Amino acid sequence: MSARRVLVAARGEIAVRIIRALRDMGITSVAVYSKEDASAMHVRLADYRVCIGEGSGRHSYMNISNIITAALNFGCDAIHPGYGFLSENADFAEACRKSGLIFIGPEPETMRRMGNKQEARSMMKTAGVPVVPGSEAPLYDVREAKRTAEAIGWPVMIKAILGGGGKGMRECRNPQRFEQDFSMAQSEAVNAFSDDAMYLEKLVEDPRHVEVQVLADQFGHIITLGDRDCSVQRNHQKLIEESPSPAISDETRKRMYRDAVSAASAANYTGAGTVEFIIDRDGNYYFLEMNTRIQVEHGVTEMETDTDIVTEQIRIAYGEPLSLRQEDVRMHGHTIECRINAEIPEKGFIPSPGTIRNLHLPGGNGVRVDTALYTGYTVPSEYDSMIAKIIVHAKDRDSAIMKMRTALDETVISGVDTNLDLQYKILHSDAFCSGTADTGFVNKFVTGGTGHEDRL
Repeated sequence: MSARRVLVAARGEIAVRIIRALRDMGITSVAVYSKEDASAMHVRLADYRVCIGEGSGRHSYMNISNIITAALNFGCDAIHPGYGFLSENADFAEACRKSGLIFIGPEPETMRRMGNKQEARSMMKTAGVPVVPGSEAPLYDVREAKRTAEAIGWPVMIKAILGGGGKGMRECRNPQRFEQDFSMAQSEAVNAFSDDAMYLEKLVEDPRHVEVQVLADQFGHIITLGDRDCSVQRNHQKLIEESPSPAISDETRKRMYRDAVSAASAANYTGAGTVEFIIDRDGNYYFLEMNTRIQVEHGVTEMETDTDIVTEQIRIAYGEPLSLRQEDVRMHGHTIECRINAEIPEKGFIPSPGTIRNLHLPGGNGVRVDTALYTGYTVPSEYDSMIAKIIVHAKDRDSAIMKMRTALDETVISGVDTNLDLQYKILHSDAFCSGTADTGFVNKFVTGGTGHEDRL
């Protein structure tokens, strides 16, 4: 590989993960950071580092001009965007290309197609991938949207066409609330994505959320690396992921994998991507979206299949063929990940920034922790509250649950409040242990709506 130097346009644990992969590959790394992140671990680990702004991500990690300039000044030949910030920004990918820099991800044209939820739905329908019934054209006017909702039938899900991360989304169950819900979702979409185009889908109530990891090189080779169940989530933000999903049969799994390959092929996809599906109460699955970046939960698949997705992603971007064939991929045992956030679940999950006074992370056979924490590090208030991912692998699901309970019990993070206790309680709940938790489970669990004694 001709790679010499890669700028990492990310922060936190994913920046650390990428820098480690670059080191393993013999590639020089350049870290960008905001003034608030001057002492962050990814800054300390990188071969070179450069400050690109201060304050919120908008003025630093999302400043395209500053990042491109930094990459060129340091003689980089590629940029890895990690996840979040600019990772799914087609304008950024195009700016990299125009500057002669390799963007470690799909082509900007692909990102635009898949980032537009309406266009992605249409593409999937043409490819024969099942989609949730919904509107066929962008909606801007609330009255037109309401007529469309009545034609689809209540309840409906209101979504921003350029949405992501749960922003610009509202469930609406009756016509009396529609105008208010639509306006709120549209306003949120404008604030988050500077776009007011919306669409509607029939609401699949309390579905399971299952995604398929794909890798695709520039030679037309596409493989799947198994599935992940992400149903344990709060307000569309994932808390626990596991592989394989306990929600689907082997036959459904095979069909879902075929449809994931069809989706990637239809999009002309290259790199690491994730095809997300929702599953209704009758076991029918539907295309939800395709994430055109590395996922937060990629480590689950890496442990479950004994692969290195980040390394493959970098190799693909540099024009190398996949080092794996589909027949080389083997899922074995069971893997679970818990996202640890600096937040206070008892107070509406408000963030809890602060300085880490004491830190002990779990270890042992089959335990992996992805984090950028260290004792004395100050968790800033400007960015996402996720501070660590604990991942365990064991011979079967019951053993993995036991191992995760032990890992959570061993974890000590003082100086900030965390969701460790909530994660521990979820790992003991009937719904999770039986493999029946759906996307509505956590909100019910937190409010006591499950009827279990082991609620928060």
